[in-house]
Amino acid sequence: MSVEDAVEHPSERLIGRYARGDSDDAEKGRGGVTHDEVWALEAHLESCAECRARLSAATRHATPAVTALVDGVWAGLTPQLPAVAPMPRRRRWALPLASWASPAMVPWLCMTVLVTLIAVLLDSLSGQEVSFVLLLAPVLPVFGVAASWARGLDPAYELIAGTPRAGLQLVLRRTTSVLLVVISALLVAGWLTGAGVARWLLPCLAFTTGALALGGLIGVTRAAIGLVAAWAAVIVAPTVGVSGTPVALRADALPVWGAVFALGVVVVIVRRGAYTLLGVHR
Repeated sequence: MSVEDAVEHPSERLIGRYARGDSDDAEKGRGGVTHDEVWALEAHLESCAECRARLSAATRHATPAVTALVDGVWAGLTPQLPAVAPMPRRRRWALPLASWASPAMVPWLCMTVLVTLIAVLLDSLSGQEVSFVLLLAPVLPVFGVAASWARGLDPAYELIAGTPRAGLQLVLRRTTSVLLVVISALLVAGWLTGAGVARWLLPCLAFTTGALALGGLIGVTRAAIGLVAAWAAVIVAPTVGVSGTPVALRADALPVWGAVFALGVVVVIVRRGAYTLLGVHR
């Protein structure tokens, strides 16, 4: 059996209801295509030429007025198309990269790397027992995660939120890209300062999943600001004052961080539908 035969295509009934706009009836409580079915169908149509042809045929049959309007527009545009300059060819890596990162993330990731360098410099100059790399490592990825999924920072958030692939899958992809940059910078910083990976990796992952878990309830940006403020007030400020390693970053606290990380993962999975709502972009 070929790969195409193994793909489950939508039924003619579903495509016909989608072509007639029955999703509007679902919003009004009169039955019709639900939001989940619309997202699944649109995601399938992106990669299936056969179903796009079926949808085109169904549209011509179900909504002849719309078809006549589209044909009229094309009839007016066709003579003008040869005079229009062609769009530059998209590079092969551009589309995959766009699904893993957004331009709004770049300044925040650069800031994260800069803060990491400053922490390394403070560790080498301060002479204190406390490691600034260790203190800042847990919250370094949080703002990058917020920037990757925030309404106020991404001018294209409305387009992104309205696509079929928006939701937990896109959030996890962008979070992964943030973690790759942050963890790489922290590995270098830890090697330079002697801060062991085991001491900062679990807190870093726990704060990341915590930001996503709280973000499903109050918005990712608000969750990031709240977590960073709490960490600065409860851990960073007292630790710098007494110049000692906080209990939260000692080896015996790692099981607690592991439990927090696991809890955050469970909450994110259970509330995965929340990431399709615009409220998460706050």
